[in-house]
Amino acid sequence: MPVKAVCVLKGDVSGTVFFDQKDDKSPVVLSGQVTGLSKGKHGLHIHEFGDNTNGCTSAGPHFNPQNFDHGSPDADIRHLGDLGNIESSGAPETRVCVEDSQISLVGPNSIVGRTLVVHADPDDLGMGGHELSKTTGNAGARIACGVIGLAKI
Repeated sequence: MPVKAVCVLKGDVSGTVFFDQKDDKSPVVLSGQVTGLSKGKHGLHIHEFGDNTNGCTSAGPHFNPQNFDHGSPDADIRHLGDLGNIESSGAPETRVCVEDSQISLVGPNSIVGRTLVVHADPDDLGMGGHELSKTTGNAGARIACGVIGLAKI
């Protein structure tokens, strides 16, 4: 049975991202747009908590139930919340188009009720050699976030 979710991003930039999953064995497809991003790559992560009471800070660390190091979306060792980067051309709107086979909208790896965060800087995918590479991808400030909620099908 298909499941859909949505996230409305607010902060220094804004946008809406939709999540679609055909069934519990299918990848989750993210689509939508972010408005106001500066030109370049920006880290995109799912954080542990669906709590935005103190802005994006209260969303906690990346969603990482296996307690792995940070990595790229196609790495065997990565946080479940590591979705890599979205890239802005500098145009007013940046399209989001991501497919991920590790996250889910149902079951133990469900991201529903967690927070999607857009970062100011590129995610170095855990390979940057910076002290934050293995925990955050050294992706910089959290410039927008929103709680992922179930959407009407």
